[in-house]
Amino acid sequence: MNNQIILTPTGKAQLEAELAELKGPMRDDLSRRLKSAIEMGDLSENADYRAAKEDQGFLEGRIMEIEAILYNAEVTDGAELDNISVQIGNRVTIQEQGESEETWTLVGAAEADVKNQKISYLSPIGSALINKKEGDLAEVTLPGGMKIVCKILKIE
Repeated sequence: MNNQIILTPTGKAQLEAELAELKGPMRDDLSRRLKSAIEMGDLSENADYRAAKEDQGFLEGRIMEIEAILYNAEVTDGAELDNISVQIGNRVTIQEQGESEETWTLVGAAEADVKNQKISYLSPIGSALINKKEGDLAEVTLPGGMKIVCKILKIE
């Protein structure tokens, strides 16, 4: 399971939307920038041209990355989700002793976004939560080797 690319249906839709934006409006805008920079003349000393070419490299790289993810990804379907044990796609509320509750959505690595409370099932916390049930304790080994214990309060 660790070598697979796993996406939730929402994550797949978000990547498809990003890909459409990159291939459409962003690529068109970059094309206009390149054309304008080329029209300025000497490309060897044209900072606008170099910046646009660099941006083009990043844009095309991200397009290839998303296409590869979408091509190789296994999409978890919500039909398999239950609230009995933690699985990819579940929202899980946990609490470390003496700390406030935290709610995370378990997702594939390609759609992890800590700012939006989405963590990868491969992360230390995510892997400790997989297959646990409400009321279970999950021992998490953090990157520095420190261990914490979280109680699973709710699975949605």
